[in-house]
Amino acid sequence: MAGHSKFANIKHRKGAQDKKRSAMFSKLSREITVAAKMGTPDPDMNPRLRLAVNNAKGQSMPKDNIQRAIDKAIGGDAENYEEIRYEGFGPGGVSLIVEALTDNRNRTVTNVRTTFSRGGGNMGESGSVSHGFEHVGLIVYPAEAGDEDTILDAAIEAGAEDVQSSENGHDIWTSMEGLHEVAGALEGSLGEAGTVKLAWRPSVEVSLDADNAQKLLNLIDALEEDDDVQTVWGNYDIPDDVMAGLE
Repeated sequence: MAGHSKFANIKHRKGAQDKKRSAMFSKLSREITVAAKMGTPDPDMNPRLRLAVNNAKGQSMPKDNIQRAIDKAIGGDAENYEEIRYEGFGPGGVSLIVEALTDNRNRTVTNVRTTFSRGGGNMGESGSVSHGFEHVGLIVYPAEAGDEDTILDAAIEAGAEDVQSSENGHDIWTSMEGLHEVAGALEGSLGEAGTVKLAWRPSVEVSLDADNAQKLLNLIDALEEDDDVQTVWGNYDIPDDVMAGLE
């Protein structure tokens, strides 16, 4: 197991993570509703719903909001959302995977394609970039959950495949199939995780200069502002000295 896989996902700037809290809650609610509608509304019996609820709690989403999202599915008045994945290229030749939940495929594909174009990128065909990524499980703990050795020992014991620790926190990687089991084991030893989800991890990263890094982050922000877009993943690496100089 490697200790430092240095994977840069979409969680790039602290300011970007904190803005538009209501929009974030809306996306979390949508995932909860979809998960509850696809299976049983009981999180203990529905792994996808359990992940969605745990992620909402990790973002301090109020319990009442979580329950309303579940009740919406139970009541049968929830929209019929479709899961769609878009792939494309951003500034600097970066590969991007955009995951969306939509009740209007035509609206979403038009918006995503337009955002790519305006942001200096272009949307590709299905499969055009995903072959360069691995679909895996990702469990994120804050830095205060423990030091690097403590997290590494717990991850190994739980059956994780890889760990990346930094001053910002700990990313623990699993297979897709092992995500729920590993997350459960880690909860017993480290407490509740901040994030538990399926992720796209790149096999090769693209290092960016300041100009392309700024353009890329602007594109990612624009994609994330779309209500239908749930998550954006990329194979970029922004060196610390470059990141420090960005807005």
